[in-house]
Amino acid sequence: MDDVLFGTVFFVVIGIGIASIFLHFVPIGLWISALAADVHVGIFTLIGMRMRRVPPAKIVMPLIKANKAGLDVNVNQLEAHYLAGGNVDKVVDALIASQRAQIVLPFERSAAIDLAGRDVLEAVQMSVNPKVIETPVVSAVAKNGIELKIKARVTVRANIDRLVGGAGEPTIIARVGEGIVTTVGSSEMHTDVLESPDDISKTVLGKGLDAGTAFEILSIDIADVDVGRNIGAQLQTDQAEADKRIAQAKAEERRAMAVAKEQEMKAYTQEMEAKVVEAQAEVPHAMAEAFKAGNLGVMDYYNMMNIQSDTEMRKSVSEAGKNRKLIPAQK
Repeated sequence: MDDVLFGTVFFVVIGIGIASIFLHFVPIGLWISALAADVHVGIFTLIGMRMRRVPPAKIVMPLIKANKAGLDVNVNQLEAHYLAGGNVDKVVDALIASQRAQIVLPFERSAAIDLAGRDVLEAVQMSVNPKVIETPVVSAVAKNGIELKIKARVTVRANIDRLVGGAGEPTIIARVGEGIVTTVGSSEMHTDVLESPDDISKTVLGKGLDAGTAFEILSIDIADVDVGRNIGAQLQTDQAEADKRIAQAKAEERRAMAVAKEQEMKAYTQEMEAKVVEAQAEVPHAMAEAFKAGNLGVMDYYNMMNIQSDTEMRKSVSEAGKNRKLIPAQK
């Protein structure tokens, strides 16, 4: 009796194991769901997906969705896209959305957009409902030197044909900012921009900034304009300060040269005075030699001393006369 019970339990366990393995490799539930939705997917096709490590649910459910929407999509296309690393469900949703919006979007293009790393469903939704991109504050300076801080809102619509290989939102923002700077910079007065900010939109929009991007620019609206600094006056102030520093440096250079020249002249004067003193010290020796040699007599010496005394007297009288002129006359 025990052997019969053990054998029964053993066969039941074996049967459950075999059934589990069979149901794992043969998704009967998905196959029945596909049949109920009138989607023809062979049982061996589902088994092959298991063998290729493709979850059958990720293929069958989007296929049912596409079939109900009337799309011409087959299992091989969806499975190949999944194996390439794509999002099958999002691609099918994008195809359904484009069909409802009457936008021409073949499966191959939708799959390419998805594999390129872009959100294909969002792109289709943006084609129907345009997106508003707000630029950061753009600083621009008019010709009169006044800075304007401008913020713009760019309304764009996705261009399905240029989603693969087209530039993204950062390029649109950069180009719009460049257009704003160019337009404001060509204005004579900043008040011209404040009076007609829509001129910026018209000028920038006419430049074809959406060329080579994945978007089509519908409008550019100036959201805010603020007056900033007087850049021109600040530049002039900085230039004046720089000129002042240059002038001070040149003046300091001239002063240093004058001081050096003065020191040089003092040294030269001291040298000359030393030579005069040296020459004066040689006079007595020269006179003594002249007396010894008989070239100078006593009368000649007295005449020379008289001339020297007369010269010193005249010099004293002259200095005394100058001093009397400097003293105020007393009443």
